[in-house]
Formats: sequence, structure tokens, C-alpha cells
Amino acid sequence: MVAAPELISPKSSRVAAARRLGKRNFRGKERLFLAEGPQAVREAGAHGGLVEMFATVEAAERYADIVGEARQAGARVHLADESVIADISTTVTPQGLVGVCRFLDTSFEEILAARPKLVAVLAHVRDPGNAGTVLRCADAAGAEAVVLTDASVDLYNPKAVRASVGSLFHLPVAVGVPVEQAVAGLKAAGVRILAADGAGEDDLDDELDQGTMGSPTAWIFGNEAWGLPEETRALADAVVRVPIHGKAESLNLATAAAVCLYASARAQRASGGCRSVTAD
Repeated sequence: MVAAPELISPKSSRVAAARRLGKRNFRGKERLFLAEGPQAVREAGAHGGLVEMFATVEAAERYADIVGEARQAGARVHLADESVIADISTTVTPQGLVGVCRFLDTSFEEILAARPKLVAVLAHVRDPGNAGTVLRCADAAGAEAVVLTDASVDLYNPKAVRASVGSLFHLPVAVGVPVEQAVAGLKAAGVRILAADGAGEDDLDDELDQGTMGSPTAWIFGNEAWGLPEETRALADAVVRVPIHGKAESLNLATAAAVCLYASARAQRASGGCRSVTAD
């Protein structure tokens, strides 16, 4: 008869420590955060961020490759029943895997030293789901970095981590940078600053038609409800609106960010842009 796998006790100090990471002050103190679900845990393990994993027996069997990779990476793996996972998780329907990960943020100076060509700056972004989704868009568009200003949401908020769908582990992210410092540093590194705003004086289509989008660029994205304050708009080289060709009143933050970032990525890859295109 095969013995049943030993499950970690719900009263374990490891469970209690993981549960506390749902609160920002504990995350900051321990410099650890939670990543939930197979995709996030897989990416955490693949990119050196995973410290510890909790998994139900069913999830450990279903995602045996993820568990194996976690162990090979040196992470502690605990088998747990569903009640323990539910206690640690911040989702309504946990997927059976929760990872404890070390903070990943990069210094702003390191980002500047890498001479990035495409950067997303999140200024006054307060909704964690939007922050994570913009990070995911930046990753998909090929941006080299994301900067969260000191007025933006906590990067390691569980909702932000989930919304990034693993992209948090893919590209450098600086946090807590005053927007004035971010703009000054990027300008000194030769990066053009564009502020995305629905009331912008410049039209994204016009920018593309005029061929001004091929240079290194940082997009500043503002608050979901009230956009960018005038003092932040004034820091930019141009304030650009995404044109509305139909009858929609506006675009939400993440959608507008995706449009802007992909427009820059396309322009930079075109002939004459700052990224080369390999001919067939």
C-alpha cells in the first residue's frame, strides 16, 4: 500500500508567513510576494524568482513539470490540501498552485544604463489590474522596461501580479520613481517622452504619418479616471491622443497603452527606425 503524501499543516509557520504576504506592509518588509496559478508560478521558477511553492496533490500531479522545475531551481515545495491553498490565495477560485517569490524590481539607473528604446511609465496608475495589464502589453510589444512612479500602485499587489500573467518576470521594472526624475533621466538617455492623453494636442495617426515615432520613446500613462495632471503633461515632448474613429466615448487605460506601445514598436522596426528589420 502506497502511503498518502504528507500535507503541510494549516497551522504551519510557513503557511502563516505566506498568508501575510497578501498585505503590502508584510510584502515590503520581507521583500516577498505571491504568484498564483500555473503560468505565474512557471515563469517565476524559470526566471529565478521562486522561493517556495504550495500545491494541492491534484495540482502537483497535473503540473508535475512545474513542480519539478521548481525543485530543480531550489524552491521549497509543500503539498497542501485545498483549504490551505484557499487560505493563502487571494482569488475566489484558486488554481491549486501558489508561489512565494522574491522582489524583482530593478533600479532606475540600471534601466537607463541599458539604453532602452521603448519604455512604459505608469504615472498615477492606482488600479492594480490596469497596472498588471499595461505591464503585460509592454512585454508583448517588446518594451525593454516599465517604470512605476511613486504615485502608482504597488507592483506586487496580487491583482497586479495576476493581471501581468507572468510578464512581471520578463522585463526590468523600476518602482517608486518620482515622475520628474523618470522623465529627466530618460531624456538625458536620449529617449523622447510622449504623454498619452485623450485630450492630447497631437494625434497618434499624425505622429505615425510624420515618421516621428521611430526614435527611442517612453510613453507616460496616467490615472484611469482623470488622466494625467497638467504638470506631468508639461514634462512631455508631446501629448498624444489615440484617435477615436468610431462612436466610442474613449478607450480604457490598458487598451490605449497597447495601441500606443504597438505603434511605437512598429515604427521602430520599420525602415529608418532605431530597430532593424531583417529582410527575407
